[in-house]
Amino acid sequence: MVYDDVEVADRSDLRDLQNERLRETVRRVYDNVPFYRERFDGAGVDPADVETVEDLPQLPFTTKEDLRETYPDGLFAVEDDEIRRIHASSGTTGKPKVVCYTDGDLDVWREVMARSLAAAGVEPGDTLQNAYGYGLFTGGLGFHDGGEELGATVIPTGGGNTQRQIEFAQDLESDVLGCTPSYCLYFAETAEQQGIDPRELPLETVVIGAEPFTDEMREEIEAALDVDAIDIYGLSELIGPGVSVECVEAKDGLHVWEDHFYPEVVDPDTGEQVPPGEEGELVLTSLTKEGIPMIRYRTGDVTTLYEEPCECGRTHRRMDNVTGRADDLLVVRGVNVYPSQVEEAVLSFDEVAPHYRIDLDREDSLDTIEITVELAEGTDADPDEVRERLENVLSLTPDGLHVVDPGGIERTEVGKVKRVYDHRE
Repeated sequence: MVYDDVEVADRSDLRDLQNERLRETVRRVYDNVPFYRERFDGAGVDPADVETVEDLPQLPFTTKEDLRETYPDGLFAVEDDEIRRIHASSGTTGKPKVVCYTDGDLDVWREVMARSLAAAGVEPGDTLQNAYGYGLFTGGLGFHDGGEELGATVIPTGGGNTQRQIEFAQDLESDVLGCTPSYCLYFAETAEQQGIDPRELPLETVVIGAEPFTDEMREEIEAALDVDAIDIYGLSELIGPGVSVECVEAKDGLHVWEDHFYPEVVDPDTGEQVPPGEEGELVLTSLTKEGIPMIRYRTGDVTTLYEEPCECGRTHRRMDNVTGRADDLLVVRGVNVYPSQVEEAVLSFDEVAPHYRIDLDREDSLDTIEITVELAEGTDADPDEVRERLENVLSLTPDGLHVVDPGGIERTEVGKVKRVYDHRE
């Protein structure tokens, strides 16, 4: 379902809109944010030099370090009395990233989230069970407001309390579940432990985000719950969830809502734009954000942009499912490994549950890596045989490969799952 006609706009009309909004944004940040004015002046760029999105490479990048160094409000572009809401990152490393929203920003967020949910197959009148966390994390309120804007009934369950979540899904006949991919699996697993077939629940769609995941993980979720699993992407620095989403018709890349967020993909090392279809780091520029506009924000997420038309008819470009971040790269004894590569190997075995843990350590100045996987419930596979087969498909030779009993890896009921434990510092 197309929620807004702009989703199917002619590309030339969309480009005109982008150029107009970019010019306004560049002028806004130059006039109202000393940080950007100094950066632009340092790069020798005047706002008048930026006429179209093709001029973006003239502008410097913005990074998460910039947000932390200007903490709490050094990038705000409005006065305090114009701010209606503040969100922030968890701040697990250094200062949190603080972002603000004006009335206009909240209107845009509701609209792009309603648009995203509609693309995912959610319809007015559906019941959306929102298991994303409420609070400073943007997931809960983003889904909540977007669901109501679309005309869905929202159950604000938040994270955790999984037994109650399952009861509500049954008793209130929830059509849609919004949560992280790891929680989807935990939800299904808990239902089975309660003697409930998760495939018999009323759920038809799960909208999953906030964590990288592979296609194999999606297949596990869809099989476990008998649903369509739709990927949604966003980040607090731009707006929250609702920057891009898969369409249920194709499930082949996430449509970036380009009338609000202009995407680039750059080489992580050089910062140069890469051609369409080539992998790199996603860079986003907000085109309508008032409270804290972002100019060429380096997300750290590794993806690919595609310009080919989508079968759903939407004209906005698509990005690949983000399976990792540029800073998720693990370098162990000179070998580059992404956690998603381990996940692909783990999920290629029916005898292994979709849970894993990576432990990094250092012995005598040498890095070590140990991987722990878990046998699937009900399997009679021999752990030693599973270990040997896994060793043959992994892209590296771990210092330890442990196969534990079902339930042997700790689950995450609230928040984002943690896969990698780095003990080297």
